[in-house]
Amino acid sequence: MAIPGNFLSATTESIDPNTSGWAAKLNCSLGLGSGGRNGDGVAKLTATAAGEMQARTYSSYPVTAGDTYWTFADASSTTIPERIGLRWLSSSGAEISITWSLTTTSASSAWHRISVGGQAPAGAAQVQVLISATATAAGQITFFENVYLGYPMRIPGNLLSFDAEQFEISGSSWAAETNGTLSRTVPAVPWAVNWYYAGGEMLTLTATAAGNASAACVERPAVTPGIEYVGQAYLNPPASSSSCWVELRFYDVSGVKLSSARSTLAAPGTSYYRQVVSAVAPAGAATASLAAGINSATAGQAMRVECAFLKARAASTYSDLPNANVVPYADSSFEQGIGQWTVPAGVATIGQSTPWGAQASVDYYSLTVSSATASGSTIRSGIYAVSPGVNWRLKVSMKQVAGAWNAVLTVRWLDASGSLISTDPSTSWAIPSTGPWYLLQHDALAPANAVSAQIDLVVTATSAPSTLQIDNVQLVQVLPQTEVTVDNGSASATLVTREINTALLMTVYRVLANGSRTLLRDATGLTDHLTNTDDTYVVTDYEAPLGVPFSYRIEFYSATTGLLAAYRTTNTYTIDPGDPNYAWLKDPSRPILNRRVLVKQAPEWKQPIDQNVMRPRGRQNAVVLSGVRSGREGDLIVWTQSDDEREALRFLLATGNVLLWQTAPGMGESDVYVSVGETALPRVSTYAHEPWREWTLPLTEVDQPTGGMAGSASWTVRDVALENASALTVVSRYATVLDLALDQRSGS
Repeated sequence: MAIPGNFLSATTESIDPNTSGWAAKLNCSLGLGSGGRNGDGVAKLTATAAGEMQARTYSSYPVTAGDTYWTFADASSTTIPERIGLRWLSSSGAEISITWSLTTTSASSAWHRISVGGQAPAGAAQVQVLISATATAAGQITFFENVYLGYPMRIPGNLLSFDAEQFEISGSSWAAETNGTLSRTVPAVPWAVNWYYAGGEMLTLTATAAGNASAACVERPAVTPGIEYVGQAYLNPPASSSSCWVELRFYDVSGVKLSSARSTLAAPGTSYYRQVVSAVAPAGAATASLAAGINSATAGQAMRVECAFLKARAASTYSDLPNANVVPYADSSFEQGIGQWTVPAGVATIGQSTPWGAQASVDYYSLTVSSATASGSTIRSGIYAVSPGVNWRLKVSMKQVAGAWNAVLTVRWLDASGSLISTDPSTSWAIPSTGPWYLLQHDALAPANAVSAQIDLVVTATSAPSTLQIDNVQLVQVLPQTEVTVDNGSASATLVTREINTALLMTVYRVLANGSRTLLRDATGLTDHLTNTDDTYVVTDYEAPLGVPFSYRIEFYSATTGLLAAYRTTNTYTIDPGDPNYAWLKDPSRPILNRRVLVKQAPEWKQPIDQNVMRPRGRQNAVVLSGVRSGREGDLIVWTQSDDEREALRFLLATGNVLLWQTAPGMGESDVYVSVGETALPRVSTYAHEPWREWTLPLTEVDQPTGGMAGSASWTVRDVALENASALTVVSRYATVLDLALDQRSGS
């Protein structure tokens, strides 16, 4: 894998497929070994005799005097420690000086990082990378690979200098503060092969006497009051019981400390653990800094620090993308405790998970919720500023550890005085199983007078005892995952579904209050197990009922197993039916033809049945053989009041397609799909100029059609003009006038 920004070639970096990028420089032979992580090949240095051996890059690389450069490699040796250097050369190739790293504290056969940073001295025009190890006998071997040379790799957005972050130059950006001494050491740490934000040198704080010891960064980068900042450091405790911490501090323009926030490591061992701290810069803050320390240390105990940063909060700790989450990091990720969360109702108790890394979906800690009884509890957040009138998405990761849980996500909207305006709860979810993390999401529209929001996680233990983990709480302003717009004028509802996983199949239902589900219709047919190529899906439902609450349910299925993978539901909506004397006649396949008509008389329904009656001689009762009773049949009588209405209805009936007849609630008629027989449309009077017509429409009930939908009810002459450059374009795209009316294109 190519290391980003590397001056070295891929062969020189990975030692694959050969060692052509390297040359033996002193007291060694150079060969190709195996077992590397950045490709299989590794460089193998074998000592010719006791003493220092060196290898260098075959090529020299241009540098600019005064600029800072960094090099690292991963090394391995069972017998001798290593170091790495930057060999500065003049334009003629003469050696000016060498910037050496410290030597690893001990040999290690595990791959471990060696690194050094330095400023190119005056006169330097080129640089080579040197690998060095001092053998105690001939034949001793050192391996190395995964070599980088280039500019320092920095944590995106870090306000601290490179030396304050990784201590690769001098470590002088930090100073001992209390009861300790500072030094740099190079323990053999097996960083991941593709982890580029840590080197070999580490800051080592050694307690002078028993008690608390601390060190602080002497750099004070500028900060802005009201902005949230995040700090981090890898901490290496001397014992798993050690109380090690990292602290974020804010100062005024005079250097007086205004506030601080501390995050204490719950160490599971004595490895290297990333500990994060966060806080909002208080009023009057001008600068900030980091500190690290160990409490109740014994004399001589040492804690190591690596990869320190201080930055304005971003989308994630290692990202420079803007943060959109209004929930503070301490309340969202629980890296320094439980934040502002409380339990205003119920028996549940809450606490930070322990130890480090045991329970987390993001970073290394989460909120542990425990319930001793099978009952519900409310876990409530702090209060966060929001913008009114826009959609907000609440996202929470939950993991069922023991027992069983149901959860409801609720947003509480507050006005400028802090008074509750309204609450917006989600549906209730049952956590499916113990073990995995599940992401729960709920979209809510902030009221017009909302200035802040509070989160309630209403969790119910359905067995006792039960334990639940909560992590990565987010409240972000986004376009809603599902959005429904009702158009009373066309008696339709448009559903927009966003953020679709195109690897899944999708089914869309319309759901009524009684729980009944009906598939929607789009251009391909009924919306059952659709294949999506886009992450957004839009469908207009022209068959939604009038005056009756309905919602939509979107289900996603695995394309391989067919199992339900996820689902979404919308709020309920109602289409205003308007004047109950009117009804709708709709063509499900061509909604542009849909018409609202004035009803004179509803059908006097009949349900015919085929029967064969036999009357046996000598018996009183007949024997009747019956078929299945047919659907309803009857004549619907409607009026059209103008020539335009008459022609529109005639156009609707001309196709002979199955129609949907819909009336307002309370008229005693349910929605029904019908086929229309022979029609009559006499004038309502003998006056020749009479525009009114009385239509008699013989209706026969039929099944819902399964075909697709062409065009929309909103296709207008203006749309034709906007989308076609000329009349010739229209002629080339549409075969017939009906195709034009329905926007069914047959040409280019």
